[in-house]
Amino acid sequence: MTWRPERPLEIVAGTQRGAGLDRTARALAQAIESRGLAEVPVNVINMPGDASRRIWSYLDRFPGDAHVLVVTSPNVTTDFLTGQAPFDHDVYTPLAMLHNEYIAFVARADAPIGSSRELMDLLARAPGSITVAIATSVGNPNHIALARVTRHVGGDVKALTVRAFDSARNAIADVVAGGCDIAAISATSALPELADGSLRALAVTSPERLASPFEDTPTWVEHGVDCVINAWRGVDGARGLNPAQIAFWDSVLARATAADTWQDAIAQHHWSALYRNSRDLAAYLKREREEMRAMLVELGLLP
Repeated sequence: MTWRPERPLEIVAGTQRGAGLDRTARALAQAIESRGLAEVPVNVINMPGDASRRIWSYLDRFPGDAHVLVVTSPNVTTDFLTGQAPFDHDVYTPLAMLHNEYIAFVARADAPIGSSRELMDLLARAPGSITVAIATSVGNPNHIALARVTRHVGGDVKALTVRAFDSARNAIADVVAGGCDIAAISATSALPELADGSLRALAVTSPERLASPFEDTPTWVEHGVDCVINAWRGVDGARGLNPAQIAFWDSVLARATAADTWQDAIAQHHWSALYRNSRDLAAYLKREREEMRAMLVELGLLP
């Protein structure tokens, strides 16, 4: 038994155009179409709001229908663990992990926090005195990265003032406007403001320095902080997909992530390639839930 799409495919991103989940959706759609893997059009739909959770209500309209995918991330698990959402990935059909994305800490170019060391000093002395913008929800990898740095310097993680925005682009806009003092967001999301000089990058959570414009931005590892953290992006399908539908997407997504257009996107967006198919992702998600639970408890973000 095989399955093939009979109408246009939809890849749904829970952020506005240009934000993190949208970049993944558009790169994937382009890779699928560049190789003619689906034989039908692939449409990207943006559905921002409710910390990127509106996409799940939309997906619930298509049980057993493999024509609709949503772009997903570890936020689904951390939202579940912290009680912000009543479901985890396994309620739906996890299909693939596509890539990793590292986190950048950024501030306004004219902000008094001018370097990663100055941020560390402030987090040690008065962690509640600064407001940090993250996307899209508290307890997510961005928040975990902030908590790790704070704990490393001896600051009180529970004293942190954190505001969650619906997308990294919204978080950045607030920092640029003089709202939050810094943002911890996906590195690529800050590229326009780094280019126009309205933001400065303080540090990144990668194991080594990223390519331009982050080549002069230190990693937290360089400061001795155990903070190598990334946010993976992947796709889930609707509830109740059958083996033939899952097999179709395993084949298409493996070939799409080998496409030249996908490799170009990896380089352009400072991503790191990491493909896991549906079987491998399901096994990974079980481990990740327990690891995230332990991490959130250790950092004081869960009781």
